[in-house]
Amino acid sequence: MPAESTASPTAGLSRRSMLAGAAAVAGSAAALTASGAEAAPLSAGTAAAPSAADRITEQPDRTGGHARATVFKNVRPYGAKHPVDLTVVDGVVSGDPAPRGAKVVDCKGRIALPTLVDAHIHPDKTAWGEPWVTRNPASSIAEYTEEDVKLYHALRTPLKKRAERLMGHAVAQGTRAMRAHVDVAPAYDLVGVEGVGSARRALRHALDVEIVAFPQHGVIRTPGTKELLEEAARTGAIDRVGGIDPIGFDEALEEHLDVVFGIADRHGVGVDIHLHERAATGMESLRAIIARTRALSLQGKVTVSHVFCVPGLPERELNRLAADLADAGISLTTVAPSSDLVLPIDRLREHGVEVGLGSDGVRDSWSPFGNADMLHRSHLLAWVRDARLDEELEAAFRAGADGGARLLGLPEADLKPGSPADFLLVRGECLPQVVVDLPRREMVVRGGRIVARDGELVGH
Repeated sequence: MPAESTASPTAGLSRRSMLAGAAAVAGSAAALTASGAEAAPLSAGTAAAPSAADRITEQPDRTGGHARATVFKNVRPYGAKHPVDLTVVDGVVSGDPAPRGAKVVDCKGRIALPTLVDAHIHPDKTAWGEPWVTRNPASSIAEYTEEDVKLYHALRTPLKKRAERLMGHAVAQGTRAMRAHVDVAPAYDLVGVEGVGSARRALRHALDVEIVAFPQHGVIRTPGTKELLEEAARTGAIDRVGGIDPIGFDEALEEHLDVVFGIADRHGVGVDIHLHERAATGMESLRAIIARTRALSLQGKVTVSHVFCVPGLPERELNRLAADLADAGISLTTVAPSSDLVLPIDRLREHGVEVGLGSDGVRDSWSPFGNADMLHRSHLLAWVRDARLDEELEAAFRAGADGGARLLGLPEADLKPGSPADFLLVRGECLPQVVVDLPRREMVVRGGRIVARDGELVGH
């Protein structure tokens, strides 16, 4: 999680300072069958309850146990001017006429948008839904990790319940998948991995989850950690093994990477390393990660998160680095913490580097902020990038939806025939306005099934 390191390359950096500025702000789709009905004017920010005639309504299907089919009538994909009927068969958007007896959901002209992907979140640490936590001063990774342990012991709700609560909330706000970084250290053993794994199983109908065993306390500086990482990978409990600031925090570049990449190579898991190091220190670590990825033929299985050494690079150096990252199949993630630390997503994408967007920590010991709402995180990305134009606002949304999907190897939910029927419904005029106004998620659909309404899970 982004905070200042104990070493000078990251001096002056903390989540509190990074979030201070951002916290002050709170294409038409597919060849689908036109419904012929015009969308009623909708106000995205209205707080008034809709009238009975304006509520999204459902009719049961009578397909007799054949293909599971639903017609979502009167939706406006990506804010299209004219509503269409979106037909879903067995969880996939269909371009064919709806089967006889399909269930019908009248969406009353709501905008349909793909659900989003949280490429970097820490659900094990959260105090979301708990009594207010008064945080203590901290200014280094070591101090923050001490606060993590104190909060872990102070919270009365078991970790697995807190994680499931937060992850369920993310679903209700329109998240369809996440990469969950879970602390692994002798202070916790593998409780976090087990707890988030339990939450993943409970929410499997609504949410795809990758679990990263994250050595927040360091791989080398904290004895016993590498053995826990090994056990988590050996038992199949995790999808990736993590790392953190090999030079600035763990102070053992080669040994750190030996452990992390060795576990990945032995057990066939991916890698996702937190890299807060800046300037030359960060570039040294990043170049070493690229070299290890190539040497072990782990192309496409390595991600580096935060990567604060990349923003601000001269154009020629950025181009050269991006080409090397793309060649090694290394992806990156950002949490859009501030204008000077957000990754240059567009430039990286031009070179073929996948970049995902994440929400990072949520109401944990590091910060009282965060809400696991990826539409809001897209809003913050647009804010810190000083977006003004419609295409810039749309690009921020697509970073949260399409960028994360590519990073996790998921099909893009573009609402076209053949795509997964994963979408959310909101009131609004157009996609750029939705990114700015953040309307209530009135419905969330996963694989053609309604999994949330008005911010609450259904059928769970």
